[in-house]
Amino acid sequence: MKICILGSGLSALALAKALVNEKIYVDLLVKKKKINTNLSRTLGISKSNVKFFNNYIENIDDIIWKIKKIEVFSDNLQNEKLLNFEDKNHEIFSIVKNSNLSQILEKNLCKSIYFSKINLIKKINFLKEYNLVINTDYSNEITKRYFSKKFTKKYNSYAYTTIIEHDKCRNEVATQIFTKRGPIAFLPISSKETSIVYSLNNPNYQSEQTIKNLIDVYNCNYKINKINKVNFFELNSLNLRSYYKGKILAFGDLLHRIHPLAGQGFNMTIRDIKILISIIKEKKSLGLQIDSSVNSEFQKKSKHKNLIFSNGIDLIYQFFNIERQFKNNLISKSVKFLGNNSLANKMFTRIADKGLLF
Repeated sequence: MKICILGSGLSALALAKALVNEKIYVDLLVKKKKINTNLSRTLGISKSNVKFFNNYIENIDDIIWKIKKIEVFSDNLQNEKLLNFEDKNHEIFSIVKNSNLSQILEKNLCKSIYFSKINLIKKINFLKEYNLVINTDYSNEITKRYFSKKFTKKYNSYAYTTIIEHDKCRNEVATQIFTKRGPIAFLPISSKETSIVYSLNNPNYQSEQTIKNLIDVYNCNYKINKINKVNFFELNSLNLRSYYKGKILAFGDLLHRIHPLAGQGFNMTIRDIKILISIIKEKKSLGLQIDSSVNSEFQKKSKHKNLIFSNGIDLIYQFFNIERQFKNNLISKSVKFLGNNSLANKMFTRIADKGLLF
């Protein structure tokens, strides 16, 4: 049995590692052109997903920074705390640099006899060689041919990312502030570094100095020594209408993309990996063929959850965006009221950690 994965991003690497751990042969087909790595990009990984990653993909304890508390504020309530998620004894979330995660996955994949990395230099005409073809590349000819139909939304804004260097501190609290310009997140990645993600509600690109000035405005916790290079990317969301075509399965950011305000994008992909691996393992244990039936079962088990979850994240964004536009703090007050309810707080925490359990 052999599976082909198209693409070289984190979704492709994580899935490839999960498959080779199950002793499945994987060919990773990548474009020869080197992709520029954004060194300021980071990922949030929930507690349950870190546990799954460590057990079934790759142990990442040495490269993650554990968060014990998440605080959410709003400009509209004069920076009163809206929500507080905390576990005094254990982490509730972890942050990792994209580049560090990519490096450790690729390094250990290359050690496996079940893995091959192949430069894709010609047209894709190899489908017969594989039991499954998993596509994570949104720009290749397979995507254009089979996966062009999708639900999309453009936010007409950009997310700006950087890493600040500051005086040493415990740095176990992540902070998100819904500002009048859009949500800004302070995400600790070490005792001396914190990642910044600022989703600015402005269709026009903002200068690096403008972003650095805004970071200074909303920073309340750190004595900043340096603000590194500011990178940016356009904000949009998407969900594919159909997850597969025959034995070709779409995966990762090609499958779904959401607003970064809740740090849930890669968590959705990890949950997808859980589902796909469980389907393949069950079929292998029963002696069944690994074929297009895997893809149809995957879509059946994951599509509705992903669509509901994606729309939920977008709804949060829209609520605070409406509040900003109409200069009304009713939504912030309602969120604060729910946050003070222990049952609602536990429900929010569980969904952020494990997704939708139905």
